[in-house]
Amino acid sequence: MKNIEFKLSGTTGIGFCIMIGLMVLGNCIGNGIKKIADKDRYVTVKGLAEREVMANKIIWPLPYNSVGNNLDELYNTVERNKMTIIGFLQNNGITDDEIILSAPIVTDREAQSYTPENIKYRYRVESAITVVSSQVEKVMQLMNSQAELMKQGIAIEQDYRYQTQYEFTLLNDLKPLMVEEATGNARAVAQKFADDSKSKLGGIRQARQGQFSISSDPNTPQLKKIRVVTTVDYFLK
Repeated sequence: MKNIEFKLSGTTGIGFCIMIGLMVLGNCIGNGIKKIADKDRYVTVKGLAEREVMANKIIWPLPYNSVGNNLDELYNTVERNKMTIIGFLQNNGITDDEIILSAPIVTDREAQSYTPENIKYRYRVESAITVVSSQVEKVMQLMNSQAELMKQGIAIEQDYRYQTQYEFTLLNDLKPLMVEEATGNARAVAQKFADDSKSKLGGIRQARQGQFSISSDPNTPQLKKIRVVTTVDYFLK
């Protein structure tokens, strides 16, 4: 049996090599285009996490006013009212560290540019005692017991400048769990989209965490709703 040998001339060999090279290059370009196309396939989803928590800090101002014509007598009245309110608070479990005293503001009505006629009392003293406490429920109970002060001759003023505030200061303790929950909810939505589109869910392309928000209903200001939304882009294969 004779051996058949194929011999390529120089030109033919070069052409053959070029052809092989073009085939390899085409295959690489095809794979590259496919990868680029895959990178352009992604879905954007949002994940929500919410918590309802009780405020852990309360700021309760107790404004009270006194009027009179003699400053010395008026000073004694203000001091007496102050000690009565402090005693009321202390007797109900409020500590000295939770009580803040504000300097009284004295108004001389006769010294004002406009003086109403028939002024009965020349001086008016505005005072306020503020409770800042983590004992939210205890303070709320005291707010419902202000009538005890009225029995002692002290009326707590209803003034828009002195509003009770409720705060939640432990947000950093909740952030990791809430972000994890929001991201998990986002992935569940993305997985459903991938299943419906006959695709395979890939890794995260980009993730953006929204800001945490704290809100409350005016009727229940002590209850705080914490909310965060994350936006995540997932690759689709």
